[in-house]
Amino acid sequence: MIYLHKILPLFVLPITTFILLNLIGLVKNKKKLIYISTVLLYVTSTPIFSNYFFKIIEGEYYRTPINEIDSTSSIVVLSGMMRINEFKDNYTVEWGDADRFFAAIDLFNSGKAESIVFTGGKSPFNKTSKSEGEILKKYAISNGILKESIMVTKDVENTADEAIAVKELIGSNKNIILVTSAFHMFRAKKMFEKQGFNVIAYKVDYKTPPNQKLTIMSFLPSSGNLSLTEVGFREIIGRIFYVIKGYNK
Repeated sequence: MIYLHKILPLFVLPITTFILLNLIGLVKNKKKLIYISTVLLYVTSTPIFSNYFFKIIEGEYYRTPINEIDSTSSIVVLSGMMRINEFKDNYTVEWGDADRFFAAIDLFNSGKAESIVFTGGKSPFNKTSKSEGEILKKYAISNGILKESIMVTKDVENTADEAIAVKELIGSNKNIILVTSAFHMFRAKKMFEKQGFNVIAYKVDYKTPPNQKLTIMSFLPSSGNLSLTEVGFREIIGRIFYVIKGYNK
């Protein structure tokens, strides 16, 4: 199921749509389809589209001040912030969204929870012996957090698995601070609430700035903006998938 969840969206993402429209246009000699594909590629690759579109996914930029957050039993940090490269008995880490980790450290050091829970994320497309949570635990200890205050779930592959694994580890009906990327929070919060948690959402890793100004650069396409658009589409598809699976009830 995890592979269907990850692969099926490829057929409705912008880049795949562009390719299919061009292929059909070439095979059927329909120049109009090629023109349409070119326009769509341009629009979805511009900052004026990708930033405003992604802003809808993330919600307004707002990092809750730590002193305004109630104390809870645990800070739960979702995986998806690094790539683990293993070489026999050694490994290296390539950080992506490190904000999740450092936000959790700040929250814990501010006395907002008794423990930090890292989920044992493992990508189905990059099998490793170590999970993300195991590595994050080591980084947390090196940042002064006592190992007795850190927990790691079993191996997980998606958000629904994470919510279930955390419930198995600490029990349900707990007050938790959930830390994840802003664009991912809407879906993640639903997953954890379904498992019986009382969730305080702590959004980090915003991909769009709080204030967006129109300049000439807003109309210049780039691969980075196309990538941002695709991440947004993937998140929407993920939300639809979980609705279909009944996770939002």
